[in-house]
Formats: sequence, C-alpha cells, structure tokens
Amino acid sequence: MKAVAYRHSRAIEADDSLLDVELDKPQAPSGHDLLVRVEAVSVNPVDTKVRRGMDPQGDTRVLGWDAAGIVEAVGPDAQGFSVGDAVYYAGVIDRPGSNAEYQLVDARIVAKRPASLSAAQAAALPLTSLTAWELLFDRLRVPFGKHRSPGTVLVTGAAGGVGSMALQLARQLTGLTVIGTASRDETRAWAKKMGAHALANHRQPLAPQLAELAPDGIHYALSLTHTGEHYADIVEAMAPQGHIGLIDDPEGGIDVSALKNKSLSLHWEFMYTRALYTTPDITAQQRILTAVAEYIDAGVLTCTQTEHFGLINAANLKRAHGLLESGKAIGKVVLEGFER
Repeated sequence: MKAVAYRHSRAIEADDSLLDVELDKPQAPSGHDLLVRVEAVSVNPVDTKVRRGMDPQGDTRVLGWDAAGIVEAVGPDAQGFSVGDAVYYAGVIDRPGSNAEYQLVDARIVAKRPASLSAAQAAALPLTSLTAWELLFDRLRVPFGKHRSPGTVLVTGAAGGVGSMALQLARQLTGLTVIGTASRDETRAWAKKMGAHALANHRQPLAPQLAELAPDGIHYALSLTHTGEHYADIVEAMAPQGHIGLIDDPEGGIDVSALKNKSLSLHWEFMYTRALYTTPDITAQQRILTAVAEYIDAGVLTCTQTEHFGLINAANLKRAHGLLESGKAIGKVVLEGFER
C-alpha cells in the first residue's frame, strides 16, 4: 500500500524529511480493531513534533492522527460497525498513523462521521474536537449547557485547530462568556467567526487586556500554545478558585506555586491518554465524536477546514508541516486520496 513515512528526524526542508513509501497492507483486524481504507487526513502540530523529535524505532514511521475513511473489515470484538461504514477518528500515538492507504484502529475510539460533510471536511475534526471537548468538559469540568451559572472562559491561540473547536464548544454548549486571543487581522476575524465574544492580542501583555475584558476574572483558561510565555499573565487574570488547562509543553516548566494564593487548579490534557492506557472509559472518545457529528449535522458546530493541499503524498504533507511550523496556520489543513 502507498504511505508517507520518515526514516530520520529532519527539518521539514530536508529532502528526506518525509518520503513516499510502499508498505505491506495491514492484516485482517483482530480484537477491537477495524481495518479502515483511509480517504482523507488532516495535519496537527503533534505530527511536526514527532517528526522533528523522535527517530523511528524501526526502519520507518508513518505519521498522521486524523482520518476519515471506510471500514474494510471488522475485528471479532469490535462492536457497532459494519463493512462500508464511513468513519472518522484520531488514532493513538503508539500505533502506525493515518498517512497510509489502510490503517488498523481500535473501534472504541472511532465514530461514524458527519453525514453532511465530505471525507476531507470530516478529517479536519477528530483530534481537535476530542482535545477541546476533553479539556473543557472532562479536565476543567466546565458546566455543560447554557442554563448554568455564568462565568468567563479564555482560549489562547484561538485561531488554531484546537482553539477553533474550543471556541465553538464553549460558545454553543455552555453559558460562558468566551474570550479568545489572536494577533493578526485574519486570525481575529476567524476567532470571531468561531464564536469568541471578545478578543485579546497575545502579542501584547495579556493581563491588562483581560482585566478590562473580564473585570471579575477568568474562571476557566485553556492555554493551547506558548503557555510558558503567557502563564504569569493568565495566573494574574484568573478569578480565585479558577481552573487552568494546557496542552503544550512549556519550555523550562511552570511555577505551580504561583497558583496557591488563589487556590487555582492546573489540568493537563493529552488526547491520547484513554487509548494509550486502554482506560475503563476508552469509549468516551467514540461518544464525543458521535456527539460532534450530530452537532455538525444539526448546524450547531461547523467544520474548521481552511486549506486543502491535494493528494496524500510526501510533497503535499511537507507543505502542510511547513505551514504549521510557520505558526501562521488558521483552522485545519486537509489532504485527500492517493495517487493511482
């Protein structure tokens, strides 16, 4: 089968940073697995981080943690799926990725994709939807539903993939006032479109801006990027007994003692945890993706695809990695189909 892989950690500009390869097609699924024929993928910062920082343990490694495809075969313990089902999922970081014609994936983290979207549009959603949903509702325990008591939620890096979904979920499914951060005209316009009530500029000190936008303090903060740079300002802006969640890896760490005086809590979200450790609630990811699909089809949430880079091959994936590494990506980049 056709796939895109890498053999050594390289800068994206290197000729061999990503390679078109031929690999054996996965065998018939066992256990809870589905065999999926991949139709479309999207690219996330984790793809670029793994490529830059981790040499493959074998000859090659296939990246990719967002896919939409068609079920080709069903393992004996996989439930709820049939051959021919159109599905979407984010996969798990310790198995071969989705940048291949076929992929084995645990059915418990797979869902039937939104009927109203194309395969490429659906591929834009899984990882970012799961990350944003888990961070908001599982880690920070944001009250679900507009009837709950009001408060304020901050989303830094609001125009990125996770930020785009976090803004929508917070605006559509909670009663919170939603503040995003964005610095460019185009990212500010996108964040407003995704649901931000108000915006701060993360290229300028955040604390004074947030004090003006949220005089009663921030109750929930989703720090999605550059946490080390913004951490002190976020802590200063938080309301007492507030909750801070992050997904990145701050260089040099962060000072947790700064949380003490306000009794703030700190939460880390890693979307792969449930699948990586086969937690008792592993099927929660299937339920989340099913709910997201229903909200998409009902017009409550919207697809975050902004770029379509063509076929799934090394050249186009290199373009996508380069865009993400530039820090200028808005929403999600997708690729679709393989050369025949």
